[in-house]
Amino acid sequence: MAENRASVYGEGVPCWVDAQLPDVEAGGRFYGALFGWTFEESYDGSLWAHLDGEPVAALAWKTDGRMPTVWTVYFATPDVRRLTRRIEEAGGQVVMAPVPVGELGTAALAADPEDAVFGLWQPSRHPGFGRRHAPGTFVWAELYARDTEAANVFYGDLFTDALFGPGAAPDFGRAPVSGVFPAQMPPHFLVHFRVEELAAALRTVSRLGGRVQVPPFDTSYGKVAVVTDNQGASFAVLERPDR
Repeated sequence: MAENRASVYGEGVPCWVDAQLPDVEAGGRFYGALFGWTFEESYDGSLWAHLDGEPVAALAWKTDGRMPTVWTVYFATPDVRRLTRRIEEAGGQVVMAPVPVGELGTAALAADPEDAVFGLWQPSRHPGFGRRHAPGTFVWAELYARDTEAANVFYGDLFTDALFGPGAAPDFGRAPVSGVFPAQMPPHFLVHFRVEELAAALRTVSRLGGRVQVPPFDTSYGKVAVVTDNQGASFAVLERPDR
């Protein structure tokens, strides 16, 4: 399907995800068994995950043990430096200034006014997902915020076309933290991967040494459960009926 074979992403569209892990090889075994991914070594010792020969995610080594073990979603931009300036002007902050990733593109990390961290990606040789929305691939990113109206203003101003432009079909949404997580949970993005059958995926997560963090619940975009892998990185698995 054309939507699964994406090659170009407009500004503000989620275009890539990666996990920062203390043990990338163990991560490869976990996600390979869960999603059927295969891997090849890429930039700076990271592993690129493929499904049906298409790139779908990356697993990267944590460079500092104090860093969180976490999945990060990256939003596409044609000009990462311009976008980081706009983020600061809107009340956010730059967590990691733009840095070239070999010949692949330029990455940055930013945080919104509530400190939810997200990535930015200005592509060069690597445009982003080669496959998405299919089982075993990225399908959605949910921002869990304390103030969803403020989040709508912040991201709406940054990514107007992606959210509200002609033909917009955003791959991310906003929800209150307290709707799913304990009230003390900080605002954050949660990466969702699609699965064929949610119950079977949860059994596999547990068998591989992960755990169920939030049991299945219904959303407007499908049935979701929040899990952690065997190194503590949280993500969601989503069973989405075909429409």
